[in-house]
Amino acid sequence: MKEVFAYLHPEGWAPPRGYRDGILASGRLIFVSGQVAKDADGNMISGTIEDETRGTIEAIRRILAEEGATLSDVVRVTTYLEDARDFGRYNRVFGEQFKDAVLARTTVEARAVISTKIEMDAIAYKPRG
Repeated sequence: MKEVFAYLHPEGWAPPRGYRDGILASGRLIFVSGQVAKDADGNMISGTIEDETRGTIEAIRRILAEEGATLSDVVRVTTYLEDARDFGRYNRVFGEQFKDAVLARTTVEARAVISTKIEMDAIAYKPRG
């Protein structure tokens, strides 16, 4: 069994059901579970693809902050879009938010995404210090 050092969850946010928001493994890697645009109480935020992309990235940002990491520490992102035609609009927001990151990423269309236009997961490499 792999040693897990910490489960990550933004303080004051409603707990997830059946999964962890994030995991700090091996003391250096942070695995962020699929996130969607939601408020601190876990209520879905709906709007344009730009609104939902910003909200989803903000959820990732808050989880990373639990271990002193930022979006610039992200090394891998997988994005699931309800509609691939939203890619250009999503991609503009992604570029604005991850402007300092050097990362690998994949974006796929996923019709199984329910009640949201976007879901994202991420892997970050925790900075030293």
